[in-house]
Amino acid sequence: VLRCLGIPTRVVTGFTWAHNTKSSLSVDEYYDEDGTLLTQDKSARVWTFHVWNECWMARSDLLPEYSGWQALDATCQEKSKGLSFCGPAPVRAIKEGDTKVDYDVCYFFAAINAKCHVWIHKADDTLKPAFGGTKYTGNNISTKSVGSERCEDITQNYKYPE
Repeated sequence: VLRCLGIPTRVVTGFTWAHNTKSSLSVDEYYDEDGTLLTQDKSARVWTFHVWNECWMARSDLLPEYSGWQALDATCQEKSKGLSFCGPAPVRAIKEGDTKVDYDVCYFFAAINAKCHVWIHKADDTLKPAFGGTKYTGNNISTKSVGSERCEDITQNYKYPE
C-alpha cells in the first residue's frame, strides 16, 4: 500500500527475534534434560525470524535525525496505549536505544537486543544454565538488495556491533 502511494518501502527480516517481551531485555526458556521445551509462558519467546516493513519518510513530528527509514510492524502482538500497532518507529532511534521516542521504539529495541537465558530443568527439580547459557537476538537483520535477488545485511542500521 505504501508503495502504491509513492512511499519507498521494503520488507525486512530479523533472525532470532524476542517476541512479546513487554519491552524487557530478558527472556527465559526452560528445557528438560531431553531438550523438550518446557516454557509455559509462550508469550515471551525467541522466534527464529520475524518480518516487518520499513518505509522512508521525513518526520516533522520528531527530531530531524529521526527522518529516514521507519520500522512498521503490521503483526505486532503487543498493545501500545490500548491500541495494537507498532511504528512508524525511526530506525535510528531503535539503534540509539532512544526508547522515549513514541511509536513503539521500545518494542523494536527489546526484540533485537534482548538476551535469552536458556535453562535445563533437571529431574531433581533444580535449574542449571544450559551450555552457552544465552541466545542473542537480532544477529542478522536483512532486506532484499536493490537490483539483485541477494540479501543485504542491514543489522548495522538497527544495532551497534557487539
